[in-house]
Amino acid sequence: MGVDIEHKHVRKVERREPRSENPYVSLLVKLYRFLARRAPCQFNKKVLKRLCQSRIQKPVISVARLKKHASIVNGDKKILTVVGTVTNDERIDEIPKMTVCALKFTKMARARILASGGKILSLDELAKKSPDGKNTLLLQGCRKARVACRYFGAAPGDHHSHTRPRVRSKGKNFEKARGRK
Repeated sequence: MGVDIEHKHVRKVERREPRSENPYVSLLVKLYRFLARRAPCQFNKKVLKRLCQSRIQKPVISVARLKKHASIVNGDKKILTVVGTVTNDERIDEIPKMTVCALKFTKMARARILASGGKILSLDELAKKSPDGKNTLLLQGCRKARVACRYFGAAPGDHHSHTRPRVRSKGKNFEKARGRK
């Protein structure tokens, strides 16, 4: 039988309030805190938790990723929900008709979704339309897609390490080895 280790000094911190001073976000937190308390579903608790997270934990998601998920659930007519920003992706030509709910949209992403005949909802409109999260698909962007994450990991130059080295510049005379003499 395994040993149950009691971690007395491990401190796990989870934000209860957002650090943002945006009044819209604080109203959304109040709304979803109420819904999480009253509605017996996990959807509102997850949205509340994501609203309180930092910007790094709320990565952007592109229209291409939404298109991929819309093609999977197109027959169900689900609302694609993102607690974060939806951005445009110029590499794709056509966007299917889909209903998207997000915290923010870039101008081009909003224009392309509406031009394809889709609908755009805000999180408070979603709370009115589906307070228990029925017919929604909660999505989030890749958290490891940041450029800063390329520097994390084992030491650069180690065997099988793909970690990018931190150098001042990439010019001719900056931090280069002398080579073979």
